[in-house]
Amino acid sequence: QVQLVESGGGSVQTGGSLRLSCAVSGYTYSRYFMGWFRQAPGKEREGVAIIDHYGGTTYANSVRGRFTISRDNAKNTLYLQMNSLKPEDTAMYYCAADPDVGYKRLSPDQYIYWGQGTQVTVSS
Repeated sequence: QVQLVESGGGSVQTGGSLRLSCAVSGYTYSRYFMGWFRQAPGKEREGVAIIDHYGGTTYANSVRGRFTISRDNAKNTLYLQMNSLKPEDTAMYYCAADPDVGYKRLSPDQYIYWGQGTQVTVSS
């Protein structure tokens, strides 16, 4: 049974930092594409950052230079380091996984496994 469990969300002020973690189990983690997505109230879920099984990364334009995605295959854990946070980063953040993702890596439709989410709130 595939499980993804996020942690590390919270409330910070503008300019602050948070580190999200996603613990995974139930599959060969190192062979999967992994990603972070977010959904704000009233908005569609959007891709934030993706990392493939070779360590290649893809970022949304809105977070490039501020967020860093990484993975520790020995610990079966995915991370998202978020710096210089802005109020517009406020959302529920989800991690997701899939064994084979097409060229639209940031599209939520490409991912089959999802966590329950962790809330990030950035106040001005």
